[in-house]
Amino acid sequence: MTLHFKFDENLDPQWGEPLIQRGHIVSTVAEEHLQGADDKILSQICRRLGLCLITADLDFAQTLEYPPQEFPGIIVLRHAKPTLNGMQNLIRQIAAALTNESPIGKLWIVEPGRIRIRGILGQS
Repeated sequence: MTLHFKFDENLDPQWGEPLIQRGHIVSTVAEEHLQGADDKILSQICRRLGLCLITADLDFAQTLEYPPQEFPGIIVLRHAKPTLNGMQNLIRQIAAALTNESPIGKLWIVEPGRIRIRGILGQS
């Protein structure tokens, strides 16, 4: 299944290559001139257009504010030392995980070597 991902402004557009190589579509906040847009606006756009958001903004991990089941996926990247290579590796992890799991209706928190998945509020 092909998914459409929206990269938040805190991600380098070139990092999407592992997803694109697996047949997914990646667009960016900058392409749609949404830099600096309020998180609520960005989340509404992603939900309305069926876009899975990939971001390093920890605010999107707040399940009370952004209930995972209401979104086509929210993926939050977490890295203790967010180097270019480290962040690219997180995207590679996502691309590999997509062969077994869908982010639709879920919150994925992606850390080096680990993906925590949350579904409906209160579920892990």
